[in-house]
Amino acid sequence: MSILVNDETRILVQGIAGRAGAFYTRRMMSYGTKIVAGVSPGQGGTWFADVPVFDTVREAVEATDANASLIYLRAGEVADGILEAVAAGIELIVCFTHEVPVRDMMAVKAYLAAVERERPVHLIGPGSPGVFSPGQCTVGVAPEHIFKSGRVGVVSRSGSLAYEITWLLTQAGLGQSTVLGIGGGQIVGTGFVQVLAMFEDDPVTEQVVLIGEIGGDEEERAAAFAERMTKPVVAFIAGQTAPPGRRMGHEGAIIEGYVGSAQHKIEALERVGVRVASSPEEIPRLLAEFANPA
Repeated sequence: MSILVNDETRILVQGIAGRAGAFYTRRMMSYGTKIVAGVSPGQGGTWFADVPVFDTVREAVEATDANASLIYLRAGEVADGILEAVAAGIELIVCFTHEVPVRDMMAVKAYLAAVERERPVHLIGPGSPGVFSPGQCTVGVAPEHIFKSGRVGVVSRSGSLAYEITWLLTQAGLGQSTVLGIGGGQIVGTGFVQVLAMFEDDPVTEQVVLIGEIGGDEEERAAAFAERMTKPVVAFIAGQTAPPGRRMGHEGAIIEGYVGSAQHKIEALERVGVRVASSPEEIPRLLAEFANPA
């Protein structure tokens, strides 16, 4: 089993005609992911690699029963794309696009909050590398060879660190149930707490790796939730040498004084029993120690 995606997930690609959308659609299809539709206004009625293309998300959903959307739109188009997908009944939206305007995301978050009172909907991103269920489904941009099916859940703010640490786990023989990147923007959809809750409820996931970074308070809130979890959590926090007041990498990776610093996050996690690795290479060993305590 996995969280959010599996071999029954039916995906439509918003922006399938663009360079990124076309490239990653072909790669996901080669993995066996069910890409059932594309959306590209003005190109409805055409086909892309045996995938029908529609003018609107609603038309695509009605014709194909798609239940997830992957967004490869320009930053200024993302908010409208998300709202269109939600209005069409899509329950899972994964947005790859980076640097979506903060004002746009504030409006999206307000709309999602209203919708979620009536039905479940998950927005992953913006700036997400995707959601991956090894052996079943890849929804995003990560290279498929890094994955191995197993029982470790991985959630990360950084796409590149998610790839690196997943590959380290695979090389150590530690397969993954789901690998998920929440995105590194100032405002994202689903956060660490929601993902940890899903991993806690997932009967296959036995251990969790949380990959954080400086800026914001996602890791501190995750620590408060992890204190109640029955499954062990190992973490790594990137940006430990970043100078205060300077953004390093993602638009959300900025610290003000001590709050939001790597050390503040590490202390919050360690206080509740989360083992924090000093480097990515240490993570497989810490997981093994949880699985085989002395």
